Amino acid sequence: MSSEEGALLLLEEDAAERLVAVRGGEVFAFSARCPGKARANEDGAAVLQCGDALLLVVADGLGGQPGADQASGIAIRALARTAERVAAGELPVRDAVMSALEEANRQVLDLEMGAGTTIALAEVCDGRVRAYHVGDSSVVLNSRAGEVRLITIPHSPIGYALAAGLLDEEQALRHPDRHIISNMVGSREMRVEVGSPVDLEEGDTLIVASDGVTDNLRLGELVELARGGTLERAGHALVEASQARMDDPEAIDAPSKPDDLTCLVYRASSGR
Repeated sequence: MSSEEGALLLLEEDAAERLVAVRGGEVFAFSARCPGKARANEDGAAVLQCGDALLLVVADGLGGQPGADQASGIAIRALARTAERVAAGELPVRDAVMSALEEANRQVLDLEMGAGTTIALAEVCDGRVRAYHVGDSSVVLNSRAGEVRLITIPHSPIGYALAAGLLDEEQALRHPDRHIISNMVGSREMRVEVGSPVDLEEGDTLIVASDGVTDNLRLGELVELARGGTLERAGHALVEASQARMDDPEAIDAPSKPDDLTCLVYRASSGR
């Protein structure tokens, strides 16, 4: 596919880092398997150009389940085909995304292995961002000043409890059931949550990440790291801080949950 239409980047490797030029901006992309883990990286990611829309996608295969890397790969490849359908004029972007996720869900169920994956997807188009998600991978949009302008609520008991104010952030980060999710690609009850469009403002940073990031950084830490310096510097800071937390599970005053780690960090070019 060309760099103007289709898959600009697919990450399905044990370790990968890229800085990708996209229409109207750039994306820092990183994916690596959990430190000390022998199995393959169960995360996947894609940067897709679909007509006028840019799609940033992260999938996190359910760890401990058979076929986790297959499930995330199925979802990423199904969404990559979205670009072709949009380019061919078959469907508008939103319909194509929903169709791809339904197809991925059928394919994962057909594995008959109990496999599943999360999906976090940000659609950037006409100066706006719309989030789609299934599970607990996250989409976060923050301003240059550090204001959180968009954040998805994890489809999990702990995510809902945090959103309802029944738990604070520290309690949620350290809760023993934080890994349990209530929605996934690979479930007959799968549902896709689609957010309302949010205007992109100059200096905003958009993050799409697996819980290898969000289980190791408090929201304030994530925002502070993401908004500083160049995009590449901000991306490296997020990755390095997350990995440092994973490497120190005995830390008393900080979250630590070793896991596969994947993130896409986007900023629009000035004067886009």
